[in-house]
Order: sequence, then structure tokens, then C-alpha cells
Amino acid sequence: MSLSHFFIDRPIFAWTVALLIMLFGIVAITRLPISQYPDIAPPAISISASYPGADAQTVEDSVTQIIEQNMTALDGLVYMASTSDNAGNASITLTFETGTNPDIAQVQVQNRLQQAVPLLPEVVQQQGISVAKANNTFLMAAGFISSDGSISESDIGDYVATNIADPVSRVPGVGSMDQFGSKYAMRIWLNPDRLNTYGLTPDDVVAAVQAQNAQVSVGQLGGEPAVHGQQINVTVTAQGRLQTPEQFRDIVLRSNTDGSTLKLGDVARVELGQADYSYHVRFNGRPAAGVGIRLAAGANALDTVRNVKAEIDRLKPGFPRSLEAVYPFDTTPFVRKSIHDVVVTLIEAIVLVFVVMFVFLQNIRATLIPAIAVPVVLLGTFGVLALAGYSINMLTMFAVVLAIGLLVDDAIVVVENVERLMTDEGLSPREATRRSMDQITGALIGIATVLSAVFVPMAFLQGSTGVIYRQFSITIVSAMILSVIVAIVVSPALCATLIKPVKKGEHHGHRGFFRWFNRTFDEGSRRYQGLVGRIVRRPGRYLVIYAVLASLMALLFFRLPTAYLPEEDQGTLMLLVQGPVNASLERTEQVLAQVRDYFLTHERNAVRSIFGISGFSFSGRGPNSGMGFILLKDWSERPGKAESAQAIQQRANRALFGLQDATVFAVAPAVVSQLGQASGFDFFLKDDQDRGHAALIGARNELLGLAAKDPLLANVRPSGEEDAPQFRIDIDAQKAAALGVSVAAVNDTLSLAWGGRYIDDFIDRGRVKHVLIEADAPFRMQPADFGRWYVRNAAGSMVSLASLVTTHWTYGPPQLVRFNETPAVEINGEAAPGVSSGTAMAEIERLVA
Repeated sequence: MSLSHFFIDRPIFAWTVALLIMLFGIVAITRLPISQYPDIAPPAISISASYPGADAQTVEDSVTQIIEQNMTALDGLVYMASTSDNAGNASITLTFETGTNPDIAQVQVQNRLQQAVPLLPEVVQQQGISVAKANNTFLMAAGFISSDGSISESDIGDYVATNIADPVSRVPGVGSMDQFGSKYAMRIWLNPDRLNTYGLTPDDVVAAVQAQNAQVSVGQLGGEPAVHGQQINVTVTAQGRLQTPEQFRDIVLRSNTDGSTLKLGDVARVELGQADYSYHVRFNGRPAAGVGIRLAAGANALDTVRNVKAEIDRLKPGFPRSLEAVYPFDTTPFVRKSIHDVVVTLIEAIVLVFVVMFVFLQNIRATLIPAIAVPVVLLGTFGVLALAGYSINMLTMFAVVLAIGLLVDDAIVVVENVERLMTDEGLSPREATRRSMDQITGALIGIATVLSAVFVPMAFLQGSTGVIYRQFSITIVSAMILSVIVAIVVSPALCATLIKPVKKGEHHGHRGFFRWFNRTFDEGSRRYQGLVGRIVRRPGRYLVIYAVLASLMALLFFRLPTAYLPEEDQGTLMLLVQGPVNASLERTEQVLAQVRDYFLTHERNAVRSIFGISGFSFSGRGPNSGMGFILLKDWSERPGKAESAQAIQQRANRALFGLQDATVFAVAPAVVSQLGQASGFDFFLKDDQDRGHAALIGARNELLGLAAKDPLLANVRPSGEEDAPQFRIDIDAQKAAALGVSVAAVNDTLSLAWGGRYIDDFIDRGRVKHVLIEADAPFRMQPADFGRWYVRNAAGSMVSLASLVTTHWTYGPPQLVRFNETPAVEINGEAAPGVSSGTAMAEIERLVA
């Protein structure tokens, strides 16, 4: 007895199998992650370190290269890119082969990093080194503003960093988070003139603070072993960490013989200030703070955003009065809209398939059989996706839509053959079904095998393209296999029980609409046969027509632009702002204000909000860098191409090109967010022959000049900051030794006063926060201010730094990039309108050659 006969005789068993498949699929749908595209980008691990006060070259030589040189023997490592900047930041990204387990890669990187940590400067170790799975793109950004302006930017930043950032970072699906705003710190601003007056150095202040702000563990009164007869045992406490600026001002630096004391407040200004003053945040021109959230690997994007917003809503009752949450950047509305459109298409396809089947089968019972097969197979396919670790995304949903037209074929073949046997031989539905399955089971399996042979090879492609086609292929093949299973197991049981008996020679469609449809269809079929007959009798002229059409097709194929994926209006734009070298944060803020005014005035019909950050950019941090998130209104409020994101981007770039104090680009988010921040391409230009930084920059500038004139390229620009004037200090070691001053003391004073240092912790409203020491602003603005600082020599006398150092202006890079341990520069660009990305990259390669 064949398998189909088993289920024909046991229809309830067949229906149970169908229900189990559907239940499995329903459970899978509720648990499958939802995203626009699958995880296309290869896994990457990032290492971040900080060396306060160090310039880019120092960071590269003492931090970046040491870490790079220890990243050896890592399984599946493809390439390594690093950045060192003048803000003292070192960032290294290690990219692994597609398919590498990111958890294993992270563990291997951490193990290798442990070998490098002891070789790093002590202050870098003190700051901490973080290792995380790299995700270069933000899933969303949450901003916080004061509705009436009663809360300052510093207060907002501290509240967000202290009370909101940690709970949000623990939301399931949140991978990592950047904070746009700073928590409070106890800032000790040193006055070098007063320090010199009292014969003190910055190290004396640090030692006093650490000694008198200590958390002491004293012990117990009457602790064991105790004397005989001891009746009490009490914990002994001592003064803990200080909490207020007043307490820090009262720290004693020196006690004099006359009973007077010198306190910290006599030589420094102490206040509760920001831990980081390197950037400012504005939402539509109002002071703000915020967090940028990156998605964890394999997480559900829609659920993560929903949970983040729910967590913020949960925290809202505790917000200070007038503090509000806004969402200036959110990728999920476009994902939700895309998936919604695909679901609508899926429903429309199912309805159309049902209508077409009913029109041709002309029997509602016969139509129900393939119609029932559709949800069984589709839900089963989602179950397979869950087993394979895939997600509901544009590719898998597209495969499901395409599969609908294929999967109903098997069920239709079963139904039509059963009806044919009933009409031709007068068999009962059960007997006709049994004989039908004997005839067509092999054909059904053959159809599935042929279709699978077409799609299965796509699953073996490698790289990012392989990820795309693999999910598409597996979805199609799974639907095909399930459709055969349903056609052998479920459809025969339905045919045997649902179809009504038909007398021999009878068939449906004798009256009404179906009679007219059959007559019209038969007439059209006869005309088509006549047309084919005429073509066969005159093959020459039709072969010429065929050749012309084929030539036209080939011409269009080679002329049409190609792209990895089509660009779409995602409802957001991003701003990249790069000011002149050495421009201050205030100048960058002024540029962002002009940009903000343009979007909120000239594009007010399409723009909902703009969230600007000065001092931070995807291409690096620095006072002359900035970026912004532009949230556009809903697509329904922006009808027509003139209000599309691409049109707004082009108008903005034309209008902002004339800004005098910065280069500003409006860019659309990348089609596949994991492959970059913005649309277009980026690449590294390497100095393989070690010709030096100047030669590398010269080659880059030459390439940029050629690209600016190339009609195939657009917006080709360097990523990062340009070389800038720098002020160099050289210590005269011989003179320092002659005066009894250690070079280490000179270096320590310079880095502490001009770069600042984290020296201790304090308690602020129940939270542990940093104590930072640095020179007060008026004493580090000009080169002459170095002469105001003194160090103590071996004899106890104060020696001016001006007598130990020489200074001069030089020229150097504020940011250094390395690719596979080779000096490099990164360049971004886009293909010109109508030009494919592949053509643009080929043109870049030609220009480089």
C-alpha cells in the first residue's frame, strides 16, 4: 500500500498532520525575528581604548599597534582596520569570514587582548578596554529634551546617563549603545599661579584627594578571636567617599605650623560639571541628550524598538518635570512598512490564486482543496525558517510570495486528475483518488526535484551574496518539498472526502458564467493554435523578429544600471559635517545651526525633526566634526517624487554646498544597514610601500581630484579629518637632569594639566561617579600658558616648565588609520545618478591604477 493510500483510508490522520504542521508554523511565526534583511555583513569584533591627552601618533604607537600585533592566529579573520585620533581614542575592528560564530570570535579576541594589556600605558589600563561585537549602524536614537527649557543640557545629560541608559541597555535585543550626553563628574580645575605660590604641583593635589576621599575598610570592634568575656561585636565604619563640591574644597593640602591650613579650594575651582565636554546635542535647536542604540546579532528589530520605547515609557513617571522623550531616528517604521507591503502582496496573491483556481476548476469543493494546501505549506515553511535560524525579512517573504504560485500546482494536479478519472471512467471519489495517486505520485516528486535542482545551488554561494540567496533558496525549496508532502498526504484525503461524485461523461461549467468562460477560453485557444500554425509555416520572418527582440534585450541588459539592492526612501536622512582643521566646537555648532535652519525652514513640508550632534561623527570624533539625524514626515504626508528622501537629499546638498565654514553632506541611510552607515561605497587606500604619511595624503588628494571630474562618481570624499597644525613640546632631558627634575614628572604634569585625568570616585545621589582633575580653562588657551606650570626638583625647589621645554608649531594628522597593520586612508563616495555601484567601483579601481 502506497503512502497516499494510507492517508486516503485515514483522512482524520491526514488532517491531524496538516494541523500539526500549521501549529508548528504559527509557533514559529511568533518567535521568528523580523528584520528588513538578514544578517548579511560578516561578523566583526571591535576593541576600544582611551589614552586621555594623547595625540593620534602617540595613541597609534603605544596602544593601537601593540594591540594589533597581538591579534594573531584568530580563526577566520579576514581583515583588521584601526583608527587613532587626537582625542586619545583607539578603535580596532576585526572582520571575520561570513559564517564565523561571533561569540567564539569575541572570546578569541579577548584572550589575545589579555596578552597585550600589560604592555599598554598604565593610564590606558586604568581607563579600561572594551571588546564588543561590532555593529556600525544605529537601530534607533532616543532623544530627551526639556519642553519648557527649565532643564539645562548638563542636567539632561546626567539624568539620561544615570537613570535611563543602564535600564535601556538591558532591554533584550540591545547590542550596544552610544550616549550623546555626559553624566556629572567632580571637576577640579587647577590654577597654576596659586599652585606655584604655595609650592605645590598637580601630583600633590592628586595625592591629597586620593588620601582624603578613600573608602576605608576598618573592621570590627570585638571581632574574633576575642578576649574571654567580650559581650559585643560591632562593625566599625569610617568616613567614606566625599559627595559635594564643598567637601572637596575642604580637602587639606597642607597644615602650617601656625595652625592654618591650605585647602583644595585655595588652589583650584571645584564644581559639579560634565564628565565630557567634547560634544553638544540639539533637537530642533533645543538642548538635548540622547542614546544611539545598536541591534544585537540575531535580535528582532521590531520587538527591540518596541521594548526600548516601552522601557522608556515605564521610566517616564520618574522623569523630572518637563523632561520628554523623542525619537529622532528609527529604522523600524520602514521595516514595518516594507514587511506590511509584502504581507499585503502575499494576501493579494492568495486571493488571486483562489480566484483563478475557482474560475478554471469551476467547483468550489475542488477549489478548496488547493486553497487549504496554501496555509498548510506556508506555515510549515515558516517552521523550517525557524529551524534554520533565519528571520522574517524581505528576502524570505519574497520567496514565500513566489512560492504560492508554485506550491498550488501540486494540489491542482491531484484535483484535476481525480476529476478526470471520475468524468472519464465514472469512478467514486475515493477510488478515483487512489488510482490518481498511483498515476501522478512519481510526477509530483519529479516536479519538486526539478524545481529544487534549480534553486538549491544558490544556497552554496559564498559571502554576503550567499547569505541573501541562501535564505531565498532554502525558503523556496522548503515550500516545494512541503507542497509535495501535502499533495501526497493531505490533498488525497481531502479529495476522497470533499469532492462529490460525478456521473461518467459529466463535468462542471455547463451554465452561467462558466459556460461563457469555457466558450471564450476555447475560442482563444483555437486562435492561439492558428497563430502558432502561421508562425511554423513562415519561420524565417519570425526568426528575424526573435533576433531583433533578443538583441534589444541584450542591449537593455548591458545598459541598465546594476546595484546590490535598489535604493529606497527609508524616511530618514543623515548629515555629515566636517569643519576646517582645528575649528572649535562652537564653530561646528554654528554650522549645524545653519543646517538646522535650512531643513526646518526650506524643507518644513517634508521634515519632522533634526537631531544634531557637534563633536561626534561616524568618521571620527573631534570639535570640528558633527552629524545629524533628519526624520522625515510619514510617506503619506510626502506625496510625489519631489518630496522623496532622494529629492530632499539632492536639494540639500546643492543648498549646503555654499556653506563657508564646513563641508556638509546629506546622505541616505545604507540600503543594507549592516554594510555601512550611508548609501554608496567606502574603501581604503593603503601605503603598502611605506612611503610615509605625506605621500599617502598626496595620493589620496590626487585620487579625489580625478574623482571630482569623473562623471561616473559623485560625492567622493575623505573619511576623517584633514591634517592640521599642531603645537609640539620637546623636553630637554639634559637640562631637566641638570636641574634635578625627572622627565616623568614633566610628562605627568603636562598630561594632567592639559589632557585631564580621572583620579578617583565620589558619591552623587547614590551613584558612583568620577573625580576629574585638569587645568582651568583660562590657563590652557595659549602657548604662553605652559610657562605658568611648575614641577618640583630633587631639592624641593619649583622649576618652571618653560625652562625645560622648547615648543614649535608642526603639521600632522589628527587621525591615523591602519588597514591590516598598514597605514591607510578611508574614502567614501557614491555612484553618479543612473550609474551602477559596480561600475562606480570599477572606475575607482581604474583611477587608483
